[in-house]
Amino acid sequence: MSASSQLAMLGDLARDARDQAGQLLAGERMSERQVAAQLDALSRYRLEYAERLQTAMRDGIDPASMHNYQQFLASLDAALQRAREALASQQQRVQQSQQQWQQEQKRLSAYDTLSSRRNTELQKHEARREQRNSDEMAAGRLLRQRPERDS
Repeated sequence: MSASSQLAMLGDLARDARDQAGQLLAGERMSERQVAAQLDALSRYRLEYAERLQTAMRDGIDPASMHNYQQFLASLDAALQRAREALASQQQRVQQSQQQWQQEQKRLSAYDTLSSRRNTELQKHEARREQRNSDEMAAGRLLRQRPERDS
């Protein structure tokens, strides 16, 4: 297997790894948006429920209902804390996925650079070979033309 084909194969593998890392990153970002939306919805619900409690307290509320409101708000607060932790955890996964994608992109860029250099080197070599052949053909014509002039 030639160096060029090996380099091309490594580039293809790096491109595949980068694409897979990109797909993982996209999935993690989508999950982050979903978790953030859940946190937002839960926060709005908690706010609405607290407003209901305020209204009930203003209108008059019995101690049992007050206790139920407070218990439910406490459970919402616990759920909000878990949702914040889940969002922080998901944001960390997004960051890790982003770093992985960047590493894969760097690797791909390195292979692309090497491949480009290799192709440039091959083109220069081919151009020198063609120039050498052209020079040899021109020298050969000159040698063939000289005896004709001497005659």
